[in-house]
Amino acid sequence: MKKIVCIGELLVDFFCTETNKSLTDGSYYIKQAGGAPANVCAAIAKLGGHAAFCGKVGNDAFGDYLEQVMTEAGVDMSLLVRGKEPTTLAFVSRTAGGERDFMFNRGADEMLTMEEVNIEQLDMRIAHFGSATALLSSPFYETYMESMRMMKQRGVFISFDPNFRADLWKGREETYDLRVKECVDLADFIKMSEEEFTRYGQQVPNCKWFAVTKGEQGTWISNGLEEALIESISIQAVDTTGAGDAFVGAMLKQISDYPTLSDISFKEFKQLTAFSNIVGALVCTEVGAMTALPSMKDVLSYIKQS
Repeated sequence: MKKIVCIGELLVDFFCTETNKSLTDGSYYIKQAGGAPANVCAAIAKLGGHAAFCGKVGNDAFGDYLEQVMTEAGVDMSLLVRGKEPTTLAFVSRTAGGERDFMFNRGADEMLTMEEVNIEQLDMRIAHFGSATALLSSPFYETYMESMRMMKQRGVFISFDPNFRADLWKGREETYDLRVKECVDLADFIKMSEEEFTRYGQQVPNCKWFAVTKGEQGTWISNGLEEALIESISIQAVDTTGAGDAFVGAMLKQISDYPTLSDISFKEFKQLTAFSNIVGALVCTEVGAMTALPSMKDVLSYIKQS
């Protein structure tokens, strides 16, 4: 069975439940599974796609929790590596004015080596690279890039989302930009936010599939020859975390349904984007990137009602 493989970090997010509190002042936190590529993988599975996750967590209670959550979402976790390092943790709170207070305790995810990536056993059509942390340090950076190059040589369709996080790259922005350029050059489909498009948009003129998510304004897409702005749906947003990951998951799941990827027309690309916009928007109506992911039944029910 041909699968979509998502490679990157799987971690535990601890969100402060108190409003207008810094991490110093906050006392109450809720635990949730996180990591951009993990969110994408879960979105694909929840929509009925065949998704496998490749990454590393600790051989600890948090690693057990993450594997359980992903398995319950329907994700193939046979490529998950359990290491001696502790599972990566992130702590997030919102201060007055909506600013984010962020602390990242890096652990097992950054220690994934190429020897631990057992992707030869899968019959892949699509591989997604959308890790916010993979480009940060070794050995994960080298593993990430070698995996991407190897899959490209095998004719696997490569999806890439820069997932720029300013908090992680303070003082190293130029290094990040160069590493993103490496990934962009290998990608077949690229999804960016508006902020990322401002930074990297000029680097992708030859990319066949390109999408820029613009929130409530919709999604701008291009195939290098044509372009269009696809409207989003009107919703009452509660939490926008993971909306972009859900969009990518919905897009890749639909792409995987086509017998021949190269045969998808721009008209069909617009239809895929409209559906993906709905999935991304529905995630915003609940708290939690992974727990808010809709099933195919949920999405079709919304479309029917509207």
